[in-house]
Amino acid sequence: MTALRVGEAELWARIRQHGEQRREHLSDRATYILGDTINWLSDLLPNSIHAIVTDPPYGLVEYDDKNHKKLRAGRGGVWRIPPSFDGAKRRPLPRFTVLSADEIIALHSFFSALAYGMLRALVPGGHVLIASNPLLSTMTFHALQEAGFEKRGEIIRLVQTFRGGDKPKGAEEEFPDVSVMPRSCWEPWGIFRKSCKGTVAENLRAWGTGGLRRTSREEPLKDIIQCSPTRGEEKIIAPHPSLKPQRFLRQVVRAALPLGIGIIYDPFAGSGSTLAAAEALGFHSIGTDRDPEYFGMARRAFPQLAALAVRERDER
Repeated sequence: MTALRVGEAELWARIRQHGEQRREHLSDRATYILGDTINWLSDLLPNSIHAIVTDPPYGLVEYDDKNHKKLRAGRGGVWRIPPSFDGAKRRPLPRFTVLSADEIIALHSFFSALAYGMLRALVPGGHVLIASNPLLSTMTFHALQEAGFEKRGEIIRLVQTFRGGDKPKGAEEEFPDVSVMPRSCWEPWGIFRKSCKGTVAENLRAWGTGGLRRTSREEPLKDIIQCSPTRGEEKIIAPHPSLKPQRFLRQVVRAALPLGIGIIYDPFAGSGSTLAAAEALGFHSIGTDRDPEYFGMARRAFPQLAALAVRERDER
């Protein structure tokens, strides 16, 4: 274990300074880089990262410049801006059903390039835990398998959302008993692993990776986690459209490092919530994102998210 700790410290000193992009050292254990993920990964030395936990853009189109401006202006585009209800303003949701054939091909190409970069950057036995949604998970997960990752299952986050379940637009009264698609009540997180060197035990000794950390010595990590949508204080701290709650993130980040040793990487760091979860657990973490507004948001939100007390049980 001592050798693994020494190796982690040496890697961390090098990785947080890697590249010429603008960066913010959020703490001694966390660094946020403003820059393109694919470019940053392409120059990174192999076997530099121990685990990746990320919630990527589910489709490229919703985060292109044109649609991102519409999101921030509250005028839609590919983003559906839900109406306020009882004074509560709901978060915008991307309309993935409007993706064209060319956009779907571009999506697959993007995740293929990302997957090859992640595979190269991870140490043997390193895991990727990557969020998706029921409409696009098959394609995005397949891209990782094509690149050479082993699929190790999925964590299903049970969460009541506002996605789906709508009546036919413009004909709600004519077809009151019809939903265009089911209301989504779950979120898939794919679990992928870079191949181990030797047995899992040998890989754990050499790299500190290869498995997932158990919830306790008596209880394994389970593939269903119930967790409410992000609410209240967290949304005020970090008003990102895809913010995941700390109560959930800390569970998956903890699981990603089986010995509690190593560096967590989030390729789409956004508000810095994954880095904050790693900070709360005492892990090293690094994130990249090309959006200057999210970079600024993370600088402000990181210490508050990391210090946030979370409930052990989900709120009902």
